[in-house]
This record gives sequence, C-alpha cells and structure tokens, in this order.
Amino acid sequence: MQSPLDASANTVAELFSKSTFVIPQYQREYSWRADEVEDFWTDLQNTLDLDNYFLGLIILTDDNGEKHVVDGQQRIVTLTLLANAIYHEAIARNRKALADRIWADFLRSIDYETDDINPRVVLADQTDNDTFQQIIETGEVPENIKDTESVSYLIANSYKVLKEFLASDLKSDPFKRLGKWTEFLTNRVYFAVFVHPDAATAYKVFEIINTRGRGLTTADLLKNYVLGQTPKMQRDEIYKRWRDMAKSFTVEGSSNVFVQFIRHAVTVGSGHILPQELFGFLAQRQRYSRKSPPVPLALVDTLEGFHSLYLQMIDPTISGPAEGYALRVFEALNEIGVIAVRPILLALNGQQENEKGCDYILRLVVRRIVVGSLGTGNIERRFSEAARDVHETGNWTVLQDSLDDLNPSRDDFVNRLSSRTINKATLTFLRRSILQGSVTPEPQGTLHLIWPRNTDSWDGMDVETDLKWVSTVGNTILSDLHKRPKEASIDFQNFKYSLLENGVDNEWAEQINQRDDWTAVEIQKLGEELAESAGDLWYGG
Repeated sequence: MQSPLDASANTVAELFSKSTFVIPQYQREYSWRADEVEDFWTDLQNTLDLDNYFLGLIILTDDNGEKHVVDGQQRIVTLTLLANAIYHEAIARNRKALADRIWADFLRSIDYETDDINPRVVLADQTDNDTFQQIIETGEVPENIKDTESVSYLIANSYKVLKEFLASDLKSDPFKRLGKWTEFLTNRVYFAVFVHPDAATAYKVFEIINTRGRGLTTADLLKNYVLGQTPKMQRDEIYKRWRDMAKSFTVEGSSNVFVQFIRHAVTVGSGHILPQELFGFLAQRQRYSRKSPPVPLALVDTLEGFHSLYLQMIDPTISGPAEGYALRVFEALNEIGVIAVRPILLALNGQQENEKGCDYILRLVVRRIVVGSLGTGNIERRFSEAARDVHETGNWTVLQDSLDDLNPSRDDFVNRLSSRTINKATLTFLRRSILQGSVTPEPQGTLHLIWPRNTDSWDGMDVETDLKWVSTVGNTILSDLHKRPKEASIDFQNFKYSLLENGVDNEWAEQINQRDDWTAVEIQKLGEELAESAGDLWYGG
C-alpha cells in the first residue's frame, strides 16, 4: 500500500545536506530574470535578523535516493547560486572552516562507498547543467554564452546579480557579514517540504500543481505529458528530441509559436482543435467525436516530420523541404499576416501537384481578405478540416470541394477593392501584385499615400468627408524612396515632382500624372482601374 504524503518543515541546510536534487526533464527550465533574483535577494536580506524565514513550499519525489524536484526549481537553483557566491567569498577571505561548511551543506555531497564528490543540484539539460556546474566549481560567470535567451544565460546572469549584491552587502564588515549569512541560511531559512511517495506519478503531480493558478504554459504541460507517457528507457531520447524542436522556435520570441506549430501539425491528422483545448485533446482529457489524438511517441514523430517545413513557413529564406513556388506562397502569406492555412500547406507538402494546391489557397485567402471576411472562427475550422481531407486523400483538389463556396465573386472582389479601406501591409502586397502581374510579387518599393492623412490643406480633399478614401488602393503609390519627402505632402503638384518621379518600375505614374487635381473622385476612378487589373490577376489562370 502506498504511504501517505510525507510533509515536514526543514531548514534549507538540513534539506540540502541530506539530499541530491535532480531537476527532471518534464520541469520548466530555469526562467528567473534579474528582477526576480533581486526580489529573492531583498526578501532574504531584509529578514537576516529575524528568528526564521519561510521560503515556501517545495514538492519532491524520491527516486532511489535522488530527490526529483516537482515544484520549487527556481528557488532551489537560485539558493544554490547564492550559497556558491558566499562560498567563494569565504574562500577569497580565508574563512576556510565557513567555506567548508557551505561546500558540504549546499554544494557537494560525498559518496561514502566510492569517495566520489557529486553536485547537490543537477539540471536535466546537459548544456545548462555544464554551465551551472562550471559556475559552482569556479565561482565565475562563463564568458562564452552568446544566446541571451538561453537558460544558461539566465543562470549565469542570476549568479552575476547575486555576486554583485553580496559584494555590496559585505563592504561594511566582510568577516561578520559572511558569518551572519552562513548562519542565517544554515539555521533560520525554512522550506515546507512534501515528498510524494510515488516517483512514477511525478508527472501527474507536476501537472496538477501547475495548472491551478500557477501559469504553466501549454508547451510545458505537453512536454510533461509526453515524457510522463514515455517508457523510462526512451525518456532521455524523447526529451532531447522535444527540446531541440522547442529551442528552434524560441528564436521567434515565444513558446506560443511552438504551441501553434504543435496545434497545426496535429490538425493535419485530426482536424480542427481549439487552441485552449489542445492539451486536453492530446492528453485525452477532452473528447472529440470522430477524432482521436496521436499517442505521445507518434506525436513526436509527427512534429519532427513537419518541423523543418514549418520553420520555412515562418522564414522562407531558410533551407528545408519546400522550394520554388511553395516558398513564394509562404512569403506572400507572411506579408499579409495569414497563418490559419498553415495546416493545409503542411498537408500539401510532398504531393504531386503541391504547387496547384498552394496557388489555390493563396488566391482564396487574398480574395477573402479583400472582401473582408477571412478572420472568423468558422473559416479557420473549415481550413482545418480541409487540411485533414487533403492529408487523408493525398489530393489537393478536395480543397475545391471543401472550400469553393468561400470564394467571393470577381465582381464583389473588384467592387470591394476599389473602395474599401485596407491595412497598409495588405495594400502594399496588392499594389505589388498588380504592378508585377504576379500573385507572389517581389518585395519591391515602399507604399506611400498620395493624399496623406496628416494634412488638411490639400486642395480638392476634405478631411471630414473624404477621409474614407485615404487608405484605399486608388490613393497609393509604390516608390523607391523609403521616406516621404516633406514637400510631397504640400499639395498634388509637389507630390508629382518629388515622389511620383521616384515610383518603382511599372508604377502607374502616367495615369496619375495626367490628372490635374487629386480629389475623392480621382481616387475612386484610379481605384476602379487598379481593382479591375487586380481582378484579372487574382481570378485569372
């Protein structure tokens, strides 16, 4: 029978001196930044004269004598870094007995059978652990860490911050203050410690703790679930594969991109899954009719199969399985900010007529954006289900059966484009497509408004009545000049002299130049001509 949860209060020295802590693979990586380390330091420093200080709850599991940290990693690692800073200060000031005490209690343990000296705290990631152990051994911050978003950098920076705070604190009386800090950490700082008796359920314990108001990300939950369902013999391999994929998305600035990738990859085989239901679906906590999640090992295989292609969707300049027209479609979709069709593009990859499917999707997306109704949840659902259809049939033409009813008519497209206010990125893309006669235009020229919205003195234009025309296609020009000349905002004639003559190749300079005045009527006329040209392109072959 399993023993009940073991709870106790321990000084940190008592706990550390009897333990070897392992930060397991399912844990979130160390994430404290300078402000959080400063708060940690300030709390300790302000309570240095109190009888005791409570550092909060930590939860551990016991795995053959090793304490696996289920909750409390950030505090345990930061406390170790602080103890290490005190140790190296003690060494530098010839307080050998004090240094030996810290070394034995907080930093290193001795295997009495082999005389091996082992670290008290070990991190799961080898690179990060190497950095951590180097800091413990040398007392110095490694100089070769270039990635400022890496865990190694965060650990090194936390140690640097703690060293600086400690050095400042010791200035008044180094001998006395070192003794005070050591006595404080040894005898008066406490953890409340729960040791869960069953190491096999640590993954579930971690999930429960961290989904009750603790800010665990979907990426963390998914990693925890996958590792928890992986046989122990394969766990190191799966951890490394998962970690390598996750790290490739941190360059984009957020774990949300990694989760987005997971959802899109799962969508290919399973159809539409709401973002907030992704973990519940994959962990089989939430049931969908006619949908079954991949088992964890199959999920990792699926993600690896789509990984390099998805990175190309984010950055079409990198190498990967996609090439030619597909890459140009990726770039076009990025320019107009559309990601909802990525599951379809994943499903199309490797199919015999991949380019036709990519072209169909790009045209559909642009047509929908122009008529103003792309971003609804129902349309994303339609795209997701279409991705599964393509995956199951291996034929892009099922997109026509699934999505053709979403296509607006050519007349609706032309009418809306000629008069509708559109955001700058989409206007830029559409103007480039018209001038270059291509649905995947090159990124040439900067978009400028002919009549700028920041002037009310332009003859023929009235801010109150004509403002609706300012961000329409007829009031735009693509120029080689990145910055608009000041005189181009004075009036229409100055615009023609200073900006129109710097239009990109194939710009409609003659059609604009032949106009004597620039009014709402002229904007509408030019917009209609441009929209007709766009209609020929986006509804042509």
